[in-house]
Amino acid sequence: MKITVFGATGGVGREVVRQALDAGHEVTAVVRDPARLPVPAHERLHVATVADVTDEEALLPVVSGQDAVVSALGAASNKQAKETPIAGPALDAITSAMDRAGVRRLAAVSAAPVGVLPDGEGVFTRAVVYPLLRRLLRDLYADLADMEAAMGASGTQWTVIRPPMLQNKPRTGTYRRAIDANVRGGRVIPRADVADALLTTLTDPTTAGHAVGVAS
Repeated sequence: MKITVFGATGGVGREVVRQALDAGHEVTAVVRDPARLPVPAHERLHVATVADVTDEEALLPVVSGQDAVVSALGAASNKQAKETPIAGPALDAITSAMDRAGVRRLAAVSAAPVGVLPDGEGVFTRAVVYPLLRRLLRDLYADLADMEAAMGASGTQWTVIRPPMLQNKPRTGTYRRAIDANVRGGRVIPRADVADALLTTLTDPTTAGHAVGVAS
């Protein structure tokens, strides 16, 4: 499979690139600074430098001819999301470029608080944790909500992956999933498992048009 990866220099993005190469895929990693991509040169790795991921014309060449697109784009902080939203505007441009190029499959990282709490979730999480997160990171989550809306309005076969707090731990492959819901009691998940979920969903047509909650 030929896969374009946006946000390839981030924690989840670099794991997507590594795992995709290990699985035998051909990867186009979209970056602003190639020096920040900590992945060794590989015959199936192509690095594309794009200064502005909201520029549809600049994105068209990097999605054309691909089988799927993965986005690990997102603001680094709530302040950044407030000043310069990235996920929403970028996915609006990415999906438009994909529609023009005839590329259908898309998977992107969002966040658990963008979704709804699962039935039976604990009182502390329901009354304290989620309201606090949504207040402190409201601009970041608003950006991700705009991203999800752009994906839903596109002609792509999209899937959103919604993880809880991310950890820098090895991939386990044993994480839990919930379709159109968050995982009950889900608190953390390794970034490597989020990357696994993004890649796995590309070949799982049952997730197209859905948000998938994941957690350890």
